[in-house]
Amino acid sequence: MHIVVVGLSHKTAPVAVREKLSIPEARRPEAIADLCAQPHILEAAVLSTCNRLEVYLVTAEAHQGIREATQYLADSSGVPLPHLRQHLFMLLHQDAVMHLLRVAAGLDSLVLGEGQILAQVKHCHKIGQQAQGVKSILNRLFKQALETGKRVRTETSIGTGAVSISSAAAELALLKVPDLSQRRIAIIGAGKMARLLVIHLLSKGVTGFRVINRSVERANALAKEFPQANLTVHAYSEMLPVLAQTDVAFTSTAATEPILDRAVLASTLATDQPLMLFDISVPRNVHDDVNQLPHVHVFNVDDLKAVVSQNQEARRQMVREAEVILEQDWEAFDLWWQALETVPTINCLRDKVETIRVQELEKALSRLGAEFAEKHQEVIEALTRAIVNKILHDPMVQLRAQRDIEARRQALQTLQDLFNLEAQAAQSRG
Repeated sequence: MHIVVVGLSHKTAPVAVREKLSIPEARRPEAIADLCAQPHILEAAVLSTCNRLEVYLVTAEAHQGIREATQYLADSSGVPLPHLRQHLFMLLHQDAVMHLLRVAAGLDSLVLGEGQILAQVKHCHKIGQQAQGVKSILNRLFKQALETGKRVRTETSIGTGAVSISSAAAELALLKVPDLSQRRIAIIGAGKMARLLVIHLLSKGVTGFRVINRSVERANALAKEFPQANLTVHAYSEMLPVLAQTDVAFTSTAATEPILDRAVLASTLATDQPLMLFDISVPRNVHDDVNQLPHVHVFNVDDLKAVVSQNQEARRQMVREAEVILEQDWEAFDLWWQALETVPTINCLRDKVETIRVQELEKALSRLGAEFAEKHQEVIEALTRAIVNKILHDPMVQLRAQRDIEARRQALQTLQDLFNLEAQAAQSRG
């Protein structure tokens, strides 16, 4: 079996491609089921965020599994396979495992050390389990990744002062509009990203802006949480009139299609009205054609890289500290993975020894007589089980702990030869 990751991220694909591959949460169980229905895919999990779409697989044949996954991504996204391939990365076992550990630790994020990704990995694991795509191997891998992510944030300083996509958007807005606190500001959306945006705008002294959301109740909850922000809540139906009186707007909704395009804004804004739009959603909330309007300027998540890069140099030492933890946890998972090779032989040996134990126990009990056997059978049964377990314990522990692959395989072959386990396995199959 092979562990594989196939995907794309902010490092390999622009937002225009990423948004086409994005899989909404409601569709992820279906996507996992479709992947697991492929002939060579045994387990699957889907990690879809604003900066990445990654499919984690356990496959019986690596190349076939990758081919099936890439074809699925092309078919489900509508992106032709030749165009999609140039943006995809594909990693096998050790590299795939290390990649997920890096992702969970925030080392592969656009914003180094950002905390939101750990919750997203946890959610990916949960959905994968519910959709029955995450079984024994991916379950162990994701549990290790979550533990690694927590260790990195606990044992290093990488999460201290780490910015998020939302805070990077606030920083970019300040770069483009130095007097941001004096401008009329609107936020479209009231989810997690919008909440973080409110926090960071407040930290910059910006208050008195408007929040537009489909659910007025959710927007009111946001306003209640931050009374010092002096938020004004508007229903989604009021979005265009509010934008007509806005200088800077942030969009962070879960819409799968653009909610603003050139035609809508051209009919909403005055001819010479300037507007800056910071779109931090993937799929994007603002259509490309909005840039054709002379007084409207649109920035998306890919435009945040310049802001984020200013923060990277100071965090390199923290990354080195985190990578020590990653290496330790990768070795722990790899030890477990390598030990899986011993399972069939160990099970076969246990089955053979158990068969012998049961047969000899029955002979002994029959010689002891029915009255004695009935009275003492439980004690004798426990005795024989204990003897077998103690005899097998040390060899099994040593076999699982053997790190040298060739030495372990030689030991497995020796066990198979000494105990004639191939014949035992063949008999069981027959």
